[in-house]
Amino acid sequence: MKIKIEDPIVMSVMTKFYERSETGITKYGTTLDRDDYDLIDWLTEAQQEAMDLALYCEAAINCIKNKK
Repeated sequence: MKIKIEDPIVMSVMTKFYERSETGITKYGTTLDRDDYDLIDWLTEAQQEAMDLALYCEAAINCIKNKK
């Protein structure tokens, strides 16, 4: 199936998802379609990513505050 993407922002995000997937496959040797993780494993991964996001936001906020 071929899809025409007219929105450059959507295309940019899709490209980044693809590139991130390729990086993960190279680094971990598997895709996210795996059966060695149970629900707790997936939720733990998501929680860790969310905590990283909070840290990145805090660092960015500090950068903005320190430039004022």
